[in-house]
Amino acid sequence: MHLTTLLLMAALIWPVGPPRPEIIRGWEPPAGPYGPGHRGLDLAAPPGTPVHAAASGVVTFAGRVAGRGVLTITLPGTGDPPLRTTYEPVTPTVTAGTTVTRGQPVATLAAPATDDPHCPESCLHWGLLRGDSYLNPLLLLHRSPSRLLPVTGVP
Repeated sequence: MHLTTLLLMAALIWPVGPPRPEIIRGWEPPAGPYGPGHRGLDLAAPPGTPVHAAASGVVTFAGRVAGRGVLTITLPGTGDPPLRTTYEPVTPTVTAGTTVTRGQPVATLAAPATDDPHCPESCLHWGLLRGDSYLNPLLLLHRSPSRLLPVTGVP
């Protein structure tokens, strides 16, 4: 992993909240590029919730895909190709080419389509990609370092 990617990891935030949102559905990597799976996280939030940039970057897409509002932010300095975060279904409040900072409001969560079985309730689908490869966004959130406890009673 690139040093810049490691530094970025400490800078990411949840795109909805605080508090930390409930994860309705976790990342389930597909076996192949077109196989079944879940290519991101579904985070519980009601329609109209502000969506924040999880990290600083440049908006590279803000529009509709398959009838849903989608926002993509490319994170510079994260390798080649760079990492990209995606958010859907949203109503973007920024346009392609806009530079955004971590925590900046970039969209509002849209109501789910009535025929969309993706989330039984309203949720934000948050994705992470490098090129065409989907990654687990949880791997980039800052977590406290592991601490080893002393071993007692061992000769």
